Amino acid sequence: MGSRGRGRTRPGRVEGNLSAPAASGQGLPLYLVDAFAEKPFGGNPAAVCLLTAWPDATLLLQIAAEINLSETAFLVGGGDSYEIRWFTPTKEVDLIGHATLAAAQVIFLRSKVALSRIRLRSGPETIVVEQDGGLITMDFPAIASRPVADPAPVAAALRGKPSGVLAGKHYMALFDHADQVRDLDVDMPALAALSLPAVIVTAPSTEPGIDFVSRFFAPANGVPEDAVSGVAHLALVPYWSQQLGKKRLVGRQLSRRGGVVIGVHHGRRVSLTGKAVVVLSGSIYIDSAGASIPPNL
Repeated sequence: MGSRGRGRTRPGRVEGNLSAPAASGQGLPLYLVDAFAEKPFGGNPAAVCLLTAWPDATLLLQIAAEINLSETAFLVGGGDSYEIRWFTPTKEVDLIGHATLAAAQVIFLRSKVALSRIRLRSGPETIVVEQDGGLITMDFPAIASRPVADPAPVAAALRGKPSGVLAGKHYMALFDHADQVRDLDVDMPALAALSLPAVIVTAPSTEPGIDFVSRFFAPANGVPEDAVSGVAHLALVPYWSQQLGKKRLVGRQLSRRGGVVIGVHHGRRVSLTGKAVVVLSGSIYIDSAGASIPPNL
C-alpha cells in the first residue's frame, strides 16, 4: 500500500458531483468479495463499488469509511476495460492486490458475455487480468527490496528479532522460522510511526506445498493487519524466487483468516493467482433520501 495525493485528476477521469454516479434515490451497486479464498469467510474481504463516472475523492473516502473494510475498490468503465481506484477507510492508496482480485471477479460475473481477459487502468499502469477455470491471474510490476542501514526501529516495532530488514515500497523483516512470524505481538503505534507505510514479515515454510509464510501490517494506512495482501506478495515473490531459485512460488499469509497466494516471478513483473467468492451484493445510497425499505421486510 502507498498513499496517493487526493487532489490529482488522472487522464480520462471525469470529476463530477453526486448526480454523476447515481440519480437521486438510486443506490450504487456494491459487492462484498472474499479474495484469495476458495469459500466464504476466508481470505481477505474487499468491497467493490461500481460507478458511471468519477465523483470527488471525498465521496469515495466517505463510502470506504462507511463500509470500513481494509480496502474498497471503485470501478468506472464497461466491457473488458475499466478504471480502478482503491481506498482504505482513511486514505486513497496507489495499489491493492486483493481488492483488484475482488473487482475482477465482480466484472467477470456481471458480464453478459463470456470474458477471459480484462484490463484495469490506474494512472499510467494497466493491470491485465485473466480468468481460467475459476482461477484469476493478475499481472503487476514487481517490487524490489534492499537491505536497510538501520534495522533497529523496525525490529523494535515488531517486538521481534529479524535476521534482516529490507526496504522497497514497504519494509520486509526476515525471520528464520514460521513460528516466529506467527507469534509476533507487534507495537502498532510504533509501526505506524515508521518512515514507510507498512511492514511485511516473512519466513520460509515447512508446510508441504507452501514455500514461505508472511504477515502484513499497515497501521499508517488505517489497516492494522491485512488478512491477505496481494501488494506484499509483489515484494515477497521476487525475494523468495531469488532465495529458493524458482520462479513459481506459493505463499501462505498467517493472519487470523489466512489465505494462499500463487505467484510467478517474470523479472520486472509478477503475476498473482487466486480465487474469489462474492458473499454479498446490494446497493449503497449516498443521497439524503437513503434507501426505501418495504414495511413487511
